[in-house]
Amino acid sequence: MVVSILCLVGGLVLILLGANYLTDGASALARKMGVSDLMVGLTVVAFGTSMPEFVISLVSAIDGSAELAIGNVVGSNIANILLIGGLTALVHPIPVEKSVMTREIPMVVIASIALTAMACAPFLDGQGLGASALIDRADGIILLLFFIVFMRITLSGAKTAVPDDPSEQQGAEKKSLKLWLAIVYIAGGLAGLIFGGQWFVDGASDIAKAMGVSEALIGLTIVAVGTSLPELATSVVAAAKGSTGMAIGNIVGSNIFNILFVLGATAVVRPLSSGGISYVDYCVMTLSAIIFWIMGWLVGKRTITRGEGALLLGLYAGYMTWIIING
Repeated sequence: MVVSILCLVGGLVLILLGANYLTDGASALARKMGVSDLMVGLTVVAFGTSMPEFVISLVSAIDGSAELAIGNVVGSNIANILLIGGLTALVHPIPVEKSVMTREIPMVVIASIALTAMACAPFLDGQGLGASALIDRADGIILLLFFIVFMRITLSGAKTAVPDDPSEQQGAEKKSLKLWLAIVYIAGGLAGLIFGGQWFVDGASDIAKAMGVSEALIGLTIVAVGTSLPELATSVVAAAKGSTGMAIGNIVGSNIFNILFVLGATAVVRPLSSGGISYVDYCVMTLSAIIFWIMGWLVGKRTITRGEGALLLGLYAGYMTWIIING
């Protein structure tokens, strides 16, 4: 138990340090390449912070723990929007660029609906609520094809002008790292996030197993939140430093990476049975994305306010209470 607690604390320290260096390095790299913080958040940062989900889901699937693999992705996507989106908005209201509202967030909604449809296929076929769906290799290939389309569309618009949010531009102008140092910051930050996330998850999982908690519940809660800590730390630190584009890009990009790339690649390696994950979990994941999208359009302001951030956190607290009670 002592070792597990040390893993929790040590992992958290690595995650916080990694997030700080990754944010500074990625912002500096964006300026050097002439692209926005948003674009870096959607690609480089989102890919890096999704590595814990990818590694844990892949290893879990290979080891035969399909519930943990799927629960990790579903739980992480819910945490990314409700927990991380909520906390980030409380730190700094998040301006959302029009391109994100019309392209990236709709892609999150579509990907969530697609995964939910795959998981609910047995129920739609009349097999009842208790039937377990199989996300097979064909499903995985479909998800990966969607991922390729997303990357193609995103990279085609990589070169951007001035960000919509003036504070993001002002924050970016403060970054004056040399190119090689920015790359070192990014590499070191990602290493801290990945190893720190792994330590945190290992410690938390050991404690949970000792308490007799189910594998599916561990995946939806402890592992999901643990593997989302890189996104949490990066988005909150980025928002605090004025890089709101990177913050929203990381949240949205990570959700897309998790479903299309992480789950797609994992299913190709080994088909996944969604036995312990309920239809409610999939529906909450999809509804979270839709709610986040609607919030950005309210009153035409394209900003996630602090009040809306508090609402997202309240929804997450309600969901966590529900799955713990019913787990």
